Amino acid sequence: MTTTVPKVFAFHEFSDVAEAVADYVVYAQNGALTKKLKERKSSAVNLSMDDRGPSSADMHRILSNKSISSRDSSKKNKKEKERRFKIALSGGSLIQVLHEGLLKRDDIQWGKWDIYFADERLVPFKSDQSNYGQSKRKIFDLIDTEKYGTPNIYHIDESLIDDPQECADSYEKVLIKGFAGRDSVKLPMFDLFLLGCAPDGHIASLFPNFQDNLREKLAWVVPVEKAPSGPENRISLTIPVICHSHRVIFVVEGAVKAPVIKTIMERPEKGLPSSIVNEGAAGRVSWFVDDDALTDVFVTKKKYKFHNKIEFNEPFKEETSEQ
Repeated sequence: MTTTVPKVFAFHEFSDVAEAVADYVVYAQNGALTKKLKERKSSAVNLSMDDRGPSSADMHRILSNKSISSRDSSKKNKKEKERRFKIALSGGSLIQVLHEGLLKRDDIQWGKWDIYFADERLVPFKSDQSNYGQSKRKIFDLIDTEKYGTPNIYHIDESLIDDPQECADSYEKVLIKGFAGRDSVKLPMFDLFLLGCAPDGHIASLFPNFQDNLREKLAWVVPVEKAPSGPENRISLTIPVICHSHRVIFVVEGAVKAPVIKTIMERPEKGLPSSIVNEGAAGRVSWFVDDDALTDVFVTKKKYKFHNKIEFNEPFKEETSEQ
Protein backbone atom coordinates (compact mmCIF):
# COMPACT_ATOMS: atom_id res chain seq x y z
CA MET A 1 0.00 0.00 0.00
CA THR A 2 1.35 3.43 -0.92
CA THR A 3 1.39 6.32 1.50
CA THR A 4 -1.58 8.23 0.10
CA VAL A 5 -2.20 11.21 2.38
CA PRO A 6 -5.76 12.57 2.57
CA LYS A 7 -6.74 16.12 3.49
CA VAL A 8 -6.86 16.49 7.25
CA PHE A 9 -8.81 19.46 8.62
CA ALA A 10 -8.04 20.15 12.27
CA PHE A 11 -10.27 21.96 14.78
CA HIS A 12 -9.93 23.07 18.40
CA GLU A 13 -13.45 22.22 19.59
CA PHE A 14 -16.23 19.71 18.95
CA SER A 15 -18.55 22.53 17.88
CA ASP A 16 -16.01 23.62 15.28
CA VAL A 17 -15.96 20.11 13.84
CA ALA A 18 -19.77 20.01 13.71
CA GLU A 19 -20.04 23.37 11.91
CA ALA A 20 -17.38 22.49 9.35
CA VAL A 21 -18.86 19.05 8.65
CA ALA A 22 -22.30 20.60 8.16
CA ASP A 23 -20.83 23.16 5.79
CA TYR A 24 -19.09 20.44 3.77
CA VAL A 25 -22.31 18.42 3.61
CA VAL A 26 -24.12 21.45 2.17
CA TYR A 27 -21.24 21.95 -0.27
CA ALA A 28 -21.61 18.33 -1.43
CA GLN A 29 -25.39 18.72 -1.59
CA ASN A 30 -25.17 21.80 -3.79
CA GLY A 31 -22.63 20.15 -6.04
CA ALA A 32 -24.81 17.07 -6.51
CA LEU A 33 -28.00 19.01 -7.17
CA THR A 34 -26.40 21.31 -9.76
CA LYS A 35 -24.03 18.78 -11.35
CA LYS A 36 -26.13 18.03 -14.43
CA LEU A 37 -26.73 21.70 -15.13
CA LYS A 38 -23.00 22.41 -14.93
CA GLU A 39 -22.27 19.52 -17.28
CA ARG A 40 -24.71 20.86 -19.88
CA LYS A 41 -23.21 24.35 -19.65
CA SER A 42 -19.71 22.91 -20.00
CA SER A 43 -20.74 21.00 -23.12
CA ALA A 44 -22.17 24.14 -24.67
CA VAL A 45 -19.02 26.15 -23.93
CA ASN A 46 -16.77 23.46 -25.38
CA LEU A 47 -18.31 23.54 -28.86
CA SER A 48 -15.56 23.46 -31.50
CA MET A 49 -15.63 27.04 -32.79
CA ASP A 50 -13.05 28.96 -34.77
CA ASP A 51 -12.70 32.75 -34.88
CA ARG A 52 -15.48 33.07 -37.44
CA GLY A 53 -18.06 31.41 -35.19
CA PRO A 54 -19.56 27.91 -34.96
CA SER A 55 -19.01 25.40 -37.74
CA SER A 56 -21.88 23.99 -39.76
CA ALA A 57 -21.64 20.81 -37.72
CA ASP A 58 -21.92 22.83 -34.50
CA MET A 59 -24.92 24.73 -35.88
CA HIS A 60 -26.58 21.45 -36.75
CA ARG A 61 -26.01 20.22 -33.20
CA ILE A 62 -27.29 23.46 -31.70
CA LEU A 63 -30.44 23.44 -33.84
CA SER A 64 -31.00 19.75 -33.15
CA ASN A 65 -30.62 20.33 -29.43
CA LYS A 66 -33.08 23.21 -29.56
CA SER A 67 -35.55 21.04 -31.43
CA ILE A 68 -35.18 18.24 -28.89
CA SER A 69 -35.49 20.77 -26.07
CA SER A 70 -38.72 22.10 -27.53
CA ARG A 71 -40.28 18.70 -27.98
CA ASP A 72 -39.12 17.23 -24.70
CA SER A 73 -39.22 20.20 -22.34
CA SER A 74 -41.72 18.54 -20.06
CA LYS A 75 -39.56 15.42 -19.92
CA LYS A 76 -36.50 17.51 -19.03
CA ASN A 77 -38.42 19.33 -16.32
CA LYS A 78 -39.31 15.96 -14.84
CA LYS A 79 -35.65 14.96 -14.85
CA GLU A 80 -34.74 18.22 -13.10
CA LYS A 81 -37.17 17.39 -10.30
CA GLU A 82 -35.71 13.91 -9.96
CA ARG A 83 -32.20 15.13 -9.24
CA ARG A 84 -31.29 13.86 -5.77
CA PHE A 85 -28.50 14.10 -3.20
CA LYS A 86 -27.49 10.55 -2.28
CA ILE A 87 -25.70 10.27 1.05
CA ALA A 88 -24.61 7.40 3.31
CA LEU A 89 -24.38 7.82 7.10
CA SER A 90 -22.62 5.76 9.70
CA GLY A 91 -23.54 5.77 13.38
CA GLY A 92 -21.85 6.35 16.70
CA SER A 93 -20.62 9.84 17.57
CA LEU A 94 -21.12 10.95 13.96
CA ILE A 95 -24.86 11.23 14.60
CA GLN A 96 -24.25 13.77 17.38
CA VAL A 97 -21.92 15.74 15.09
CA LEU A 98 -24.66 15.92 12.46
CA HIS A 99 -27.26 16.81 15.08
CA GLU A 100 -25.13 19.73 16.24
CA GLY A 101 -24.19 20.94 12.78
CA LEU A 102 -27.06 20.29 10.39
CA LEU A 103 -30.22 21.15 12.29
CA LYS A 104 -29.40 24.83 12.76
CA ARG A 105 -28.73 25.46 9.07
CA ASP A 106 -31.36 26.93 6.77
CA ASP A 107 -29.75 25.93 3.46
CA ILE A 108 -30.31 22.17 3.56
CA GLN A 109 -32.72 20.87 0.94
CA TRP A 110 -33.87 17.88 2.96
CA GLY A 111 -36.65 17.12 0.48
CA LYS A 112 -34.03 16.26 -2.17
CA TRP A 113 -32.00 13.89 0.01
CA ASP A 114 -31.84 10.10 -0.36
CA ILE A 115 -30.34 8.83 2.90
CA TYR A 116 -28.82 5.37 3.23
CA PHE A 117 -26.82 3.79 6.04
CA ALA A 118 -23.18 2.74 5.84
CA ASP A 119 -23.94 0.00 8.35
CA GLU A 120 -26.48 -1.08 10.89
CA ARG A 121 -26.45 -2.96 14.15
CA LEU A 122 -29.12 -5.68 14.05
CA VAL A 123 -31.12 -4.49 17.02
CA PRO A 124 -34.66 -3.09 17.25
CA PHE A 125 -34.96 0.49 16.02
CA LYS A 126 -35.98 1.62 19.50
CA SER A 127 -32.54 0.60 20.81
CA ASP A 128 -29.95 3.29 21.46
CA GLN A 129 -27.53 1.16 19.42
CA SER A 130 -29.59 1.29 16.23
CA ASN A 131 -28.02 3.68 13.74
CA TYR A 132 -31.35 4.36 12.09
CA GLY A 133 -33.13 4.67 15.43
CA GLN A 134 -30.57 7.14 16.76
CA SER A 135 -30.57 9.13 13.51
CA LYS A 136 -34.36 9.28 13.54
CA ARG A 137 -34.53 10.57 17.11
CA LYS A 138 -31.55 12.95 16.89
CA ILE A 139 -31.99 14.25 13.32
CA PHE A 140 -34.92 13.13 11.19
CA ASP A 141 -37.68 13.72 13.74
CA LEU A 142 -36.36 17.25 14.32
CA ILE A 143 -36.42 18.43 10.69
CA ASP A 144 -38.94 21.15 9.88
CA THR A 145 -40.37 19.19 6.97
CA GLU A 146 -42.97 21.82 6.09
CA LYS A 147 -40.18 24.29 5.45
CA TYR A 148 -37.39 22.06 4.13
CA GLY A 149 -39.14 18.96 2.81
CA THR A 150 -38.95 15.32 3.84
CA PRO A 151 -35.93 13.20 2.93
CA ASN A 152 -36.21 9.68 1.57
CA ILE A 153 -34.71 7.39 4.23
CA TYR A 154 -33.68 3.85 3.37
CA HIS A 155 -33.10 1.60 6.38
CA ILE A 156 -32.90 -2.14 6.90
CA ASP A 157 -35.97 -4.33 7.28
CA GLU A 158 -36.41 -4.52 11.05
CA SER A 159 -38.17 -7.87 10.75
CA LEU A 160 -34.92 -9.44 9.49
CA ILE A 161 -32.60 -8.51 12.35
CA ASP A 162 -32.34 -12.15 13.50
CA ASP A 163 -30.79 -13.20 10.18
CA PRO A 164 -27.68 -11.17 9.19
CA GLN A 165 -27.32 -12.74 5.74
CA GLU A 166 -30.96 -12.23 4.79
CA CYS A 167 -30.87 -8.69 6.18
CA ALA A 168 -27.75 -7.90 4.13
CA ASP A 169 -29.30 -9.36 0.98
CA SER A 170 -32.47 -7.37 1.55
CA TYR A 171 -30.61 -4.09 2.03
CA GLU A 172 -28.49 -4.74 -1.05
CA LYS A 173 -31.73 -4.99 -3.02
CA VAL A 174 -32.75 -1.61 -1.62
CA LEU A 175 -29.49 -0.13 -2.92
CA ILE A 176 -29.85 -1.82 -6.30
CA LYS A 177 -33.33 -0.36 -6.69
CA GLY A 178 -32.12 3.10 -5.67
CA PHE A 179 -28.99 3.21 -7.81
CA ALA A 180 -29.38 0.73 -10.64
CA GLY A 181 -33.04 0.94 -11.55
CA ARG A 182 -33.48 -0.72 -14.93
CA ASP A 183 -29.82 -0.16 -15.85
CA SER A 184 -26.95 -2.41 -14.85
CA VAL A 185 -24.34 -0.74 -12.65
CA LYS A 186 -21.36 -2.37 -11.03
CA LEU A 187 -21.37 -0.21 -7.92
CA PRO A 188 -23.56 2.54 -6.46
CA MET A 189 -22.05 6.04 -6.43
CA PHE A 190 -22.92 8.10 -3.39
CA ASP A 191 -22.50 11.85 -3.63
CA LEU A 192 -21.16 11.79 -0.07
CA PHE A 193 -20.19 8.97 2.29
CA LEU A 194 -19.88 9.92 5.98
CA LEU A 195 -17.86 7.74 8.34
CA GLY A 196 -16.44 7.74 11.81
CA CYS A 197 -13.53 5.65 13.05
CA ALA A 198 -13.58 3.65 16.29
CA PRO A 199 -10.63 3.29 18.67
CA ASP A 200 -10.17 -0.30 17.45
CA GLY A 201 -9.93 0.92 13.85
CA HIS A 202 -13.27 -0.28 12.51
CA ILE A 203 -15.27 1.89 10.12
CA ALA A 204 -18.95 1.31 9.39
CA SER A 205 -19.07 -2.32 10.59
CA LEU A 206 -15.87 -3.36 8.82
CA PHE A 207 -13.46 -4.60 11.49
CA PRO A 208 -9.67 -4.85 11.03
CA ASN A 209 -9.43 -8.60 11.61
CA PHE A 210 -12.42 -9.54 9.44
CA GLN A 211 -10.33 -10.05 6.32
CA ASP A 212 -13.05 -11.73 4.25
CA ASN A 213 -15.23 -8.64 4.59
CA LEU A 214 -12.34 -6.30 3.84
CA ARG A 215 -11.45 -8.27 0.71
CA GLU A 216 -15.04 -8.50 -0.58
CA LYS A 217 -15.13 -7.26 -4.18
CA LEU A 218 -18.58 -8.15 -5.51
CA ALA A 219 -21.22 -7.71 -2.81
CA TRP A 220 -22.51 -4.25 -1.97
CA VAL A 221 -23.61 -5.28 1.53
CA VAL A 222 -22.16 -7.98 3.77
CA PRO A 223 -23.39 -9.60 6.98
CA VAL A 224 -21.18 -9.20 10.04
CA GLU A 225 -21.41 -11.79 12.80
CA LYS A 226 -19.59 -12.00 16.13
CA ALA A 227 -18.38 -8.41 16.01
CA PRO A 228 -15.72 -7.86 18.71
CA SER A 229 -17.48 -4.82 20.19
CA GLY A 230 -21.05 -3.64 20.53
CA PRO A 231 -23.92 -5.70 19.08
CA GLU A 232 -22.49 -8.89 17.58
CA ASN A 233 -24.69 -9.04 14.49
CA ARG A 234 -24.59 -6.26 11.89
CA ILE A 235 -24.61 -5.49 8.20
CA SER A 236 -22.20 -3.18 6.41
CA LEU A 237 -21.64 -1.64 3.02
CA THR A 238 -18.37 -2.84 1.54
CA ILE A 239 -15.01 -1.21 0.81
CA PRO A 240 -15.63 -1.02 -2.99
CA VAL A 241 -18.93 0.80 -2.38
CA ILE A 242 -17.29 3.30 -0.02
CA CYS A 243 -14.36 3.92 -2.36
CA HIS A 244 -16.65 4.43 -5.37
CA SER A 245 -18.29 7.46 -3.71
CA HIS A 246 -17.85 10.92 -5.17
CA ARG A 247 -16.69 12.22 -1.78
CA VAL A 248 -15.76 10.43 1.46
CA ILE A 249 -15.27 12.13 4.81
CA PHE A 250 -14.18 10.75 8.16
CA VAL A 251 -15.26 12.56 11.30
CA VAL A 252 -13.19 11.76 14.39
CA GLU A 253 -12.90 13.45 17.76
CA GLY A 254 -11.44 12.73 21.19
CA ALA A 255 -8.05 11.77 22.60
CA VAL A 256 -9.12 8.11 22.81
CA LYS A 257 -8.95 8.02 18.99
CA ALA A 258 -5.39 9.43 18.80
CA PRO A 259 -3.54 6.07 18.82
CA VAL A 260 -5.55 4.65 15.94
CA ILE A 261 -5.33 7.91 13.98
CA LYS A 262 -1.56 7.78 14.43
CA THR A 263 -1.48 4.28 12.93
CA ILE A 264 -3.77 5.26 10.05
CA MET A 265 -1.78 8.34 9.11
CA GLU A 266 1.76 7.15 9.84
CA ARG A 267 1.54 3.40 9.19
CA PRO A 268 -0.87 2.87 6.24
CA GLU A 269 0.87 -0.41 5.45
CA LYS A 270 -0.88 -1.86 8.53
CA GLY A 271 -3.98 -2.05 6.33
CA LEU A 272 -6.61 -0.72 8.73
CA PRO A 273 -10.00 -0.29 6.98
CA SER A 274 -9.73 3.50 6.82
CA SER A 275 -6.21 3.24 5.37
CA ILE A 276 -7.66 1.05 2.63
CA VAL A 277 -10.27 3.75 1.93
CA ASN A 278 -7.62 6.51 1.97
CA GLU A 279 -5.85 4.57 -0.78
CA GLY A 280 -8.87 3.33 -2.73
CA ALA A 281 -10.61 6.71 -2.86
CA ALA A 282 -7.42 8.78 -3.08
CA GLY A 283 -8.07 12.42 -3.84
CA ARG A 284 -11.69 12.21 -2.69
CA VAL A 285 -11.12 11.64 1.05
CA SER A 286 -11.13 14.32 3.77
CA TRP A 287 -10.75 13.95 7.52
CA PHE A 288 -12.42 16.33 10.00
CA VAL A 289 -10.60 15.84 13.29
CA ASP A 290 -10.32 17.73 16.54
CA ASP A 291 -6.94 18.51 18.06
CA ASP A 292 -7.33 15.87 20.79
CA ALA A 293 -7.58 13.10 18.21
CA LEU A 294 -4.34 14.32 16.62
CA THR A 295 -2.30 14.18 19.82
CA ASP A 296 1.25 13.04 18.91
CA VAL A 297 0.15 12.40 15.30
CA PHE A 298 2.55 13.60 12.63
CA VAL A 299 0.39 14.83 9.74
CA THR A 300 0.02 17.96 7.67
CA LYS A 301 -3.07 19.76 8.92
CA LYS A 302 -5.23 22.21 7.00
CA LYS A 303 -7.53 24.97 8.12
CA TYR A 304 -11.00 24.53 6.69
CA LYS A 305 -12.42 27.18 4.37
CA PHE A 306 -16.18 27.50 4.60
CA HIS A 307 -18.04 27.17 1.31
CA ASN A 308 -21.51 28.22 2.45
CA LYS A 309 -21.19 30.78 5.19
CA ILE A 310 -24.29 31.48 7.28
CA GLU A 311 -24.80 33.97 10.07
CA PHE A 312 -23.76 31.85 13.04
CA ASN A 313 -20.52 30.77 11.31
CA GLU A 314 -17.24 32.44 12.06
CA PRO A 315 -15.70 34.54 9.23
CA PHE A 316 -14.23 32.70 6.29
CA LYS A 317 -10.98 30.95 7.12
CA GLU A 318 -8.14 30.67 4.64
CA GLU A 319 -7.03 27.11 3.85
CA THR A 320 -3.33 26.90 4.65
CA SER A 321 -1.00 24.07 5.54
CA GLU A 322 0.70 23.82 8.88
CA GLN A 323 2.76 21.14 10.57
